[in-house]
Amino acid sequence: MRAIVDPVNLMSGIVALLVFATVLTLLGGMTSGVKLETRMKAVAARRDELKRRSRQAITSGQGGLRHTDDGFKKTVVDRLNLTKMLEDPKVAEQMTQAGFRGPRPLTTFYFFRFAMPFILFFVAALYLTFINDFGLPIMMRLAVMMGAAVAGFYGPNIFLQNVIAKRKQSIMEAFPDALDLMLICVEAGMSIEAAITKVSQEIGSTSIALAEELALLSAELSYLPERRMAYEGLAKRTNHPGVRSVATAMVQAEQYGTPLGSALRTMAKENRELRLSAAEKKAAALPAQLTVPMILFFLPVLFTVILGPAIIQIQDTMSSSEGRQLPSEQQ
Repeated sequence: MRAIVDPVNLMSGIVALLVFATVLTLLGGMTSGVKLETRMKAVAARRDELKRRSRQAITSGQGGLRHTDDGFKKTVVDRLNLTKMLEDPKVAEQMTQAGFRGPRPLTTFYFFRFAMPFILFFVAALYLTFINDFGLPIMMRLAVMMGAAVAGFYGPNIFLQNVIAKRKQSIMEAFPDALDLMLICVEAGMSIEAAITKVSQEIGSTSIALAEELALLSAELSYLPERRMAYEGLAKRTNHPGVRSVATAMVQAEQYGTPLGSALRTMAKENRELRLSAAEKKAAALPAQLTVPMILFFLPVLFTVILGPAIIQIQDTMSSSEGRQLPSEQQ
């Protein structure tokens, strides 16, 4: 019990978790190939789904496809009717923007959004009641418990927004290069579907998310009843003005017969300018963001390095002078 309450042990545990997270982040780049294969398998499953849906539409005139997802989380969500109780019209769209497709991730999201407030509330209550209350009064402990519950309620949303932001950044960093590759393929005589498929295979080493989106776009172009729906789906999944403008340009090129090569060249230039402006914006905001870390971490170390030798020399001088005075006083 004392080992859990000891602040040194708590700090050591936090540092160990941070080190573990750092190691996982460093190892994440080494497992990009495995992630790409997993994403491509998901895209293949989506392609098969579109194929089955098109066959059902031909045979029975119905475009729907029923999904079965049995399990504890699905049972809890269905019995408590969490889909309607926690209904958010933007959640389904945000899940696709984060790369989570199908009903299972949506069920998992609603389950954790319902369960995390209770879990964190009871964890905080057990810790403050039986392990260490930090000398807090009852009202303060209740406030901490309620704060933990609120954090558990908004935690899944924050996690989802972080995943969306990272995915969007990964896509936009590689999107101008993908447009250049697509332009080369189109000018070489390849069709737009073959060009998108080829670029999705080549761009996977740079951005797994963009490779997945392009492969899914190629599959939707083959099986959706209207090609415009495939381009609009790409714009909705990425939710970025650069991709949206490219999708609009491709729809207009196919609808009005304008040259696709010139449209791709113009869109690649605009997206490259967008990427450069985003980098300049981050660089301009960097000095303000570094002010607090410099004050907290850099300046104390700098003062220690500069003033440390002088302080040590002054202490040595004072100790030597005191040593000389003592023999003279004894005489």
